[in-house]
Amino acid sequence: MDTPLTMIPRASVLIVDDMAANIQLLAEVLNAEYRVRVANHGAKALEIARSSTPPDLILLDIMMPGMDGYEVCQQLKEDPATSAIPVIFVTAKDSVDDEAYGLNIGAVDYIAKPFHLPVVRARVKTHVNLKLKTDLLENLAMIDGLTYIPNRRRFDQLLSQEWDRACREGHALTLAMIDVDHFKAYNDHYGHGAGDDCLRQVATALNDSLRRPGDFVARYGGEEFAMLLPNTDDPGACTTAERARQAVFDKHLPHAHSSVTDRVTVSIGVASTAPRTPHAEILLKAADEALYAAKHGGRNRCECRRL
Repeated sequence: MDTPLTMIPRASVLIVDDMAANIQLLAEVLNAEYRVRVANHGAKALEIARSSTPPDLILLDIMMPGMDGYEVCQQLKEDPATSAIPVIFVTAKDSVDDEAYGLNIGAVDYIAKPFHLPVVRARVKTHVNLKLKTDLLENLAMIDGLTYIPNRRRFDQLLSQEWDRACREGHALTLAMIDVDHFKAYNDHYGHGAGDDCLRQVATALNDSLRRPGDFVARYGGEEFAMLLPNTDDPGACTTAERARQAVFDKHLPHAHSSVTDRVTVSIGVASTAPRTPHAEILLKAADEALYAAKHGGRNRCECRRL
C-alpha cells in the first residue's frame, strides 16, 4: 500500500506596516496562498519573528514610528534565530540609494509604493519558494542517513540554541547521553547489516518515547544517542530517561551476547542544570560522567545528576 503524503502546511507571510489600509490590501491578495500575520510596528514584528512559529517571509515597510524598517531588518539579520527569514521592503522610499541601502543591509527584494499587486504576488511567490527549498536542503543536511533522526550537527546546533535560551529565561535544561549496551558484540554476532537495523529500531524507540514537541533526540555517533529536554528539571528528566530506557527494552530485540540480559538494552546518563555560564560543555561532561556511571553500575539503567 502506498504511504499517503504528509500535508505540507501553507507558508507564512508577515506584513509589517503602520497603515491599516496597506496591510488590508496586501493581506487580501496573499490570503488565498499563505497564512498571513500582521504587525503595525517594529517591536511586534521582531516578537513574531523570534517566536516558536516564525514567518517564512516578511513584507516590511520602512517609514514607521519608533523603530523604522531598516532597524527591524538589521536586528533580524544580526540574530542567528531570524537571520534566514527573507525580508522584502515595501515602501514609499523609492530612490536608488534607498533601494541599494535596503538590499545591502540584508533585504532580498525592494518594492516601491504605489505597488502593483500582481508584481507583489509574483515576488512573494518567488522568495517563499526559494526559502522553502533552502529549508528543505538544510533539513536534509541535519538528518542522520542511517536512523533518519537528527544528526550530530543538528544536535550541536540545538544544544547551543537551547543553552542560550535557558540562560536568558532562567529555565532548567537536561541532556541525556544514551549508549547501546555491548553493541560491538551485537555487530560481531549478528553482522553489521543487523547492527544497522538495530540502531534504526533503537532510534525509533527513543524518538517515540518523547512526549513534548520541544524534546529532541539525535544520533550522536556510532551507537550513541543524545536527548535534549528543554525546561526540564531533575524529576522530569529522570522520568523521561527511564521511559526511553524502557521503550528500547520493550522492543525485545534479541542480543545473545549481552552480559546484561537476552535483549538489546541502553544505558543512560542524565545531567540537569539551570545554565549560568556561556558554555554548554559542562553539561556534556556531566552527562558523559553519568553515562559512565550507569554503564559501570550494571548497564540497562539510568544515572541522573544535577549540576
